[in-house]
Amino acid sequence: MPKLAAPTPAQIKKAKAILACAPPPQTEDIDPRLEPLVNDLIGRVADKWTVIVMEVLTENGEMRFTRLAEKVTGISQKMLTKTVRVMERDGLLVRTVHPVVPPHVDYKLTPLGLSLSAAFCGVWIWAAENIEQVEKSRRVFDKNAAK
Repeated sequence: MPKLAAPTPAQIKKAKAILACAPPPQTEDIDPRLEPLVNDLIGRVADKWTVIVMEVLTENGEMRFTRLAEKVTGISQKMLTKTVRVMERDGLLVRTVHPVVPPHVDYKLTPLGLSLSAAFCGVWIWAAENIEQVEKSRRVFDKNAAK
């Protein structure tokens, strides 16, 4: 499966500026509904299939169910159906049923889904900045584990 393009130096700089300027919220200023929502969304989005479906739809735009299933390698039809239903419920994608024979269904990320997908750019930034350290740590760990 094709991967999202790595962020440009300008995107990295912008993301760092945004992160540097964002002070941590004060506990008393946080809407009490926010923490449960964030925890729920992290649990959902951290799901392997949700992330991959978002990535495929970001790269390809609107897709029929069968084409989406082809691009999300290794997923069962049942799991793909469950994943897109949960994403639709959360407002991350829109499902369009075309009244033709045989019927077909298209899926497309909503602006909300696209903005969440863009948030994963931060993982690319972190990985680009830390790849050497992570690879070194893995080598040391694997060497020690082999003993």
